[in-house]
Amino acid sequence: MDRRSFLQGALAGAASLPLKHRAHAQQAEVNLILAQIEKHHDESVQRLQEWIKQPSIAAENKGVSEGCDLTMHLLRDAGFGEVRKIPTDGQPGIFATLDAGAARTLGLYFMYDVKQVDPTEWSSPPWAAALIEKPGLGTVLIGRGAVNQKGPEAAFIAALHAIRAAGRRPPVNLVLVAEGEEEIGSPHFPQIVHRPEVTAALRRCTGIFMPSAEQDLDGVVMMTLGAKGVIELELVSSGEHWGRGPRHDIHSSNKARVDSPAWHLVDALMTLVSRDGNEPAIEGFAERARPLSPAEKSMIADAARRMDESSAKKQLGVDHWVHDVGWQEALELLVSRPTVNIEGLVGGYTGPGGKTILPHRAVAKIDMRLVPDMKASEALGALKAHLAKHGFGDIEANMTGGYDPNSTPADAALVRAQSAVYKRHSIDPIVLPRSAGSWPGYVFTDEPLHLPAGHFGLGHGSGAHAPDEYYVIESKNPKLYGIDGAVRSFVEYLYELAVIK
Repeated sequence: MDRRSFLQGALAGAASLPLKHRAHAQQAEVNLILAQIEKHHDESVQRLQEWIKQPSIAAENKGVSEGCDLTMHLLRDAGFGEVRKIPTDGQPGIFATLDAGAARTLGLYFMYDVKQVDPTEWSSPPWAAALIEKPGLGTVLIGRGAVNQKGPEAAFIAALHAIRAAGRRPPVNLVLVAEGEEEIGSPHFPQIVHRPEVTAALRRCTGIFMPSAEQDLDGVVMMTLGAKGVIELELVSSGEHWGRGPRHDIHSSNKARVDSPAWHLVDALMTLVSRDGNEPAIEGFAERARPLSPAEKSMIADAARRMDESSAKKQLGVDHWVHDVGWQEALELLVSRPTVNIEGLVGGYTGPGGKTILPHRAVAKIDMRLVPDMKASEALGALKAHLAKHGFGDIEANMTGGYDPNSTPADAALVRAQSAVYKRHSIDPIVLPRSAGSWPGYVFTDEPLHLPAGHFGLGHGSGAHAPDEYYVIESKNPKLYGIDGAVRSFVEYLYELAVIK
């Protein structure tokens, strides 16, 4: 949908945009704001490009301090009155507030860090933030962080600029917390949220949301009422800790008489799962996993009827689900099954040709996904106890990040407001009990805040964590919104939240 069509549609549908009983004055206010979005389109795109051009990779400690400072500048420029850098034992966080004098307050979660890149895999340099024509989509911005998460966050910032350009104030107060370690498992995010002044500000919020681009290629939106938790860790097998095998790499001919830390690690890994690798076998790991309720199963059955299995397989590049289960059961497994996954497995020489060594060290990068009512600390403890019980107590289990799962009630005002905005755009969202991915929403939904939390936003992008990550700027697909439509959705969302009961 191009900008001119978007604006014409916005003005033509203005009468139906506000809530049913909203006063005429408020209708006019929203219309004034929507009219500003196209006027400031170029500024919105340039702001996003500036943000993308600043690398901020926590895993490599690359540009993170500069990324934090730039994010703080963008927030101040958007109207946040208080913007503070919050130190942690890792990368700093941000605490910001915008007092609009409103009756209701909304919480925001931002991340300013991004995943690592291999520039050789990209068709356009990952930090160039180039605008490219993508067949079937229109103009997209390609760059690391484009959709995860700087594009949607920049669209929300643009919504605040549009409100101010119209001479208005946001209809809700805002409390924002941001971190620079989401892509390494948010190890220090609780240190930000649990500061007394931050917790006190968040207690006033109706809920917390993370700006996102929720439209799939067919325009459909998936709403999730929570997310799995995650643990990221390294399992390290070494001759030093094992007391067997070499303490440094040696010639492979010695395998006839010397133990191998690499085989020791492989042996340990095979005890963690069933023989096919699909069922966790760690004693006590999933004993607290909550089964799906009848209501959740009904939700998934409805989603299975509305979603296309062949498209899902094509997108993932797979031909079979585990155990050749059907489509509905595959969706049930996706949202309800705890998992033990090998992200990477490295030991010894991996360069070109051969190198006949017996390596002294091997490492497996592991992630474990958790469902309600599992706890990250308990899952890690179960893993360590399992390794010790099976004779692998020497293998180091170094957790690098992770957190508990989170859940939000379907009847929360935050969720109902999201659904109302989507339906105003003739989108009936598909609802699932939780996302199979993870984000640190548990710090909001659990003690001491107990707030609803989730994601919202129109627009489309793809390629998170992958080469050629993109965010749609000018859409030529009538089912998808570009950045202006995303900005509009955030304006509408704020006004919806201001009045919803």
